[in-house]
Amino acid sequence: RSTEESRNSVRKRLRPGKVSPRRPVPEHIKTPPYVKSKKPPGIASGPEVHDEKGIECMRASGRLAAQVLQYAETLVKPGITTDEIDLAVHQMIIENGAYPSPLGYGGFPKSVCTSINECICHGIPDSRALEDGDIINIDVTVYLNGYHGDTSATYFVGEVEEDARNLVKVTKECLDKAISICEPGVELNKIGKTIHDHADKHGYGVVEQFVGHGVGRVFHSDPVVLHYRNNDRGKMVLNQTFTVEPMLTIGSIHPKMWNDNWTVVTEDGSLSAQFEHTILITKDGAEILTKC
Repeated sequence: RSTEESRNSVRKRLRPGKVSPRRPVPEHIKTPPYVKSKKPPGIASGPEVHDEKGIECMRASGRLAAQVLQYAETLVKPGITTDEIDLAVHQMIIENGAYPSPLGYGGFPKSVCTSINECICHGIPDSRALEDGDIINIDVTVYLNGYHGDTSATYFVGEVEEDARNLVKVTKECLDKAISICEPGVELNKIGKTIHDHADKHGYGVVEQFVGHGVGRVFHSDPVVLHYRNNDRGKMVLNQTFTVEPMLTIGSIHPKMWNDNWTVVTEDGSLSAQFEHTILITKDGAEILTKC
């Protein structure tokens, strides 16, 4: 971790850029109920458990979210601004008849979250251009036919240092290992133990303040999915959908929020990475809905 501190002194800390005006959405596209309110709706009570029709709708929204994220990945290169990524994501989502879920959620001004280097989550796309050696998490959620699909991944910008590459690799492994233990009747707290154990093995911290969540007809619902060791009760249920989205850090796990009330960075400026899938609990285990 002392090595990371020396790298932090070389790597420029993130600074807010200029945020462009909110992008319009065609009137025919169905909007989530929270869009007209500026207050974040928080986490709705009750899990998202679906019938066959609901499962098909979740598969469709998950598939579109995955396709949008896959497209966003192709844009990641030195010189592109996060605002340009937001524009491309926004256009692809509305062209597919869906609404970009982050837009207007609690007043969030953009259609995607772009979190660079020490940004843990909820980075607002702006005029900052990506630089060689950056890592960036792109978090896409779409609202299609009344259902949300939510996914994110962390990508390399140009030539990236080995320590950053390893952090990203282990974070993805944490997600995969956590999903592999999911099935009906399993305690939800096994997700946190699985992630924390693997992160510990590699000396990384697990951010505790931000969680996975039920997702479906509402953006955020029960259960709250903790990514660290915990004793919370609650079991996975057949036909339930929720996200798993571990955030790992090389240094401090403590977040610091910018004045925009969204952008969250590590307290010490150390790198952070995140991966996320929306999953469906099936009789055979877990189906990843946010795969192309």
